[in-house]
Amino acid sequence: MPTSPGVYRMINNAGDVIYVGKAKNLAKRLTNYTQPQRLEYRIQGMVANISSLEVITTASETEALLLEANLIKKYEPKYNILLKDDKSYPYILLTMDGDFPRIVKHRGQKIQKGKYYGPFPSGGAVNKAIADLQKAFLLRPCTDSFFDARKRPCMEYQIKRCSGPCVAKISKEEYAALVNQASRFLEGRSREIQDELVGLMEASSAKMDYEKAAAYRDRIKALNQIQAKQIIHVDAVKDADVIGIFLESGQCCIQVFFFRGGRNLGNSPFYPKNTDGASQGEILSSFIMQFYSNNPPPNEVILSTNIENAGEVEEALALISGGKVKITVPKAGDKLKLVNEAVKNASGALKQKMLGKAKQETLLAEVTKLFELTAPPKRIEIYDNSHIMGKYEVGAMVVAGPDGFNKKAYRRFNIKGDAFEKGDDYAMLEQVLLRRFSRLKQEHPERVENIWPDLLLIDGGLGQMSVTIRVLKELGLENDIKFACIAKGPDRNAGREQFFMPGRDPFQLPHDSQVLYYLQLLRDEAHRFAIGSHRSKRAKSVSKSILDEIPNIGGKRKKLLLNHFGSADGVRGATIDDLLKVEGINFKTAEVIYNFLRS
Repeated sequence: MPTSPGVYRMINNAGDVIYVGKAKNLAKRLTNYTQPQRLEYRIQGMVANISSLEVITTASETEALLLEANLIKKYEPKYNILLKDDKSYPYILLTMDGDFPRIVKHRGQKIQKGKYYGPFPSGGAVNKAIADLQKAFLLRPCTDSFFDARKRPCMEYQIKRCSGPCVAKISKEEYAALVNQASRFLEGRSREIQDELVGLMEASSAKMDYEKAAAYRDRIKALNQIQAKQIIHVDAVKDADVIGIFLESGQCCIQVFFFRGGRNLGNSPFYPKNTDGASQGEILSSFIMQFYSNNPPPNEVILSTNIENAGEVEEALALISGGKVKITVPKAGDKLKLVNEAVKNASGALKQKMLGKAKQETLLAEVTKLFELTAPPKRIEIYDNSHIMGKYEVGAMVVAGPDGFNKKAYRRFNIKGDAFEKGDDYAMLEQVLLRRFSRLKQEHPERVENIWPDLLLIDGGLGQMSVTIRVLKELGLENDIKFACIAKGPDRNAGREQFFMPGRDPFQLPHDSQVLYYLQLLRDEAHRFAIGSHRSKRAKSVSKSILDEIPNIGGKRKKLLLNHFGSADGVRGATIDDLLKVEGINFKTAEVIYNFLRS
């Protein structure tokens, strides 16, 4: 083995990566695995399953750290500490294009021109923050097309959440002043803004312009309300994430508080997997690298406990953020109070989760008994269909298990072909099940745990049961997969559901049964997901226009045309000279558009 820094992958007989590690000296690190008697039991079990080993050398330990985090997220190895929640977090975007910038929620890559503030722990937190900021700074949240089409003020203006720039209720200069104030407030200069508004209110009052003074008073009140909602006020923290860890009986919760511009934007709990036997420092180090591979780190990361490789982690975070990142573990003062608050929240969240898990285990034990399974199910797949009069048909599959709903495993199926009568629920279910299990047989014939279902729950009655029996027989799976159909009772009365299973008479559960509530919850989640998928498909169809069919006209040009002419009909009525007035449209393109729309 080379003596340079690098990353190694442990692989089992099936070809699965079961562990990813990094090392400053690969030869020295890997030698440890040749002496399993010195390793903890969990790692001894891993070594017993290693069939082959792959090594990648890197120029530095910092590069190895970054590569390790990326490979862990890619392979999700069985023996690594895993952060399953890898979502991106929402931001507030203050757009900087045009005369009247808007304030909106943004998630994803930061490619739009403007200033970004965040991250926020949830979409709901961003929406609430934007609503509060609108009251204080009266900035518009509407889209450009909505803004351009206004002839009179919308409801946002009426309820004093917008200054009405769309209908010239405010000048460009006055609106720019509002944007500047909002920007400074989001950067943490709230006291400065408040003093300005107080001065303007008093000046207006002195001039006996009481209406304007009242408007400033309302904005000051809105700012006070925003600041009053802060859970924790700490002057010592400007841009930082405060991370507290709580570990008990092999279970772990990490709580992250987001501070930006001196304001607490909220907090979010995380529950890393495979933490049994690991120390708090090991878990935190792995969490930090996985968490910030998706989310840019702030200037400071404040931890509740030390991590061994803090220097290398700081260097890695600096590479991700493009600026210096400092890791601190406070021993006293306000920062220590923050850390203690994070640990306290982590402890409470973990206890709540453990209570929920215990209840879930009890419910799954009851499900096992009810449906005559050999063991509590680790993967339940629930199926439902949705359509309107045979249009926009979609099938949906949701997945649940011991940890609740697994939204990453959800699948939607666009119903293909016209071989059956439109709106035929039985034919739709048949197509979904055939596609699902034909592919599963092909890709995972070895019946991998947590990929093959232990139980199917299908929304429907006798007809759906007959279809499912037929599909499973056709695929040779009739003896391998247990399923049940759940149908609403008489008059589609929730609470009087009937259950249908092969070889059993239809049965009902007591209306106050906890298992019935659980099965209703599963069925309702599948229904919600199917309806959402159907609406999305329908919305895409409705939003299509004749412009989509014009050759070589992409989304950018289509948007320019619609913004200029207001609608597809407006484009259709335009002459070549009219089309040439649109930015990015040359004579050749104008001819193509003109001729196509009249063909």
